[in-house]
Amino acid sequence: MTLLECKNLTKKYGNYTALNDMSFQIDGGHIIGLLGPNGSGKTTLIKLIAGLLEPTAGAVYVKEEPIGPASKSVISYLPDHSYLNGNMRVQEIIDFFADFYEDFDSIRAYDMMAKLQINPRQKLKTLSKGTQEKVQLILVMSRHAALYILDEPLAGVDPAARDYILETILSNYDEDASLLISTHLISDIENILDEVIFIQDGRLHTQALVDELREQDHKSIDTIFREVFKC
Repeated sequence: MTLLECKNLTKKYGNYTALNDMSFQIDGGHIIGLLGPNGSGKTTLIKLIAGLLEPTAGAVYVKEEPIGPASKSVISYLPDHSYLNGNMRVQEIIDFFADFYEDFDSIRAYDMMAKLQINPRQKLKTLSKGTQEKVQLILVMSRHAALYILDEPLAGVDPAARDYILETILSNYDEDASLLISTHLISDIENILDEVIFIQDGRLHTQALVDELREQDHKSIDTIFREVFKC
């Protein structure tokens, strides 16, 4: 079964077209990099998939169902900005997620907190920006979801911690699920990717398996991206 399908997806803001007739699909069990320059439409696409925006035209399907309560219940979404209450203690946020999401695994959350040396008794606002982002990532990865959507999961994380964060991501999701990761740090994640989706000016540019792209061009995904988008 196709896990995610976007059909002729278009999103306009007044006269500005953020996404233009975009169609693609992904299956379960894949890690996909959603890559494109600033303003290409990545975050708009992610918000449409997460059900936070309504398309101007076209549709999104998750497990062959249109976006709605059923699809939202199997999507675990990490936005590119903080949305948590800084006055709450981390353990209170974990309890809140456990009450809100039936598939939330508190044991997994506390295990990841311990491995990353995060004290769950601290208030969120007392933690560094990078540690707050780690907390958000842990909350997202503690769900047993079918589709994880991560928007810039490494943006605020120091380089020394990135490998450990990637290991945390890889070791804490079900093998039949898929991860859709949007990032500018392509060289840091390309070794974990199965597939890439390049978008440009709101249109699908390329969807391909990583191994096929590397074999075809004899270059890294980061190098291919830079050449395609002249970065």
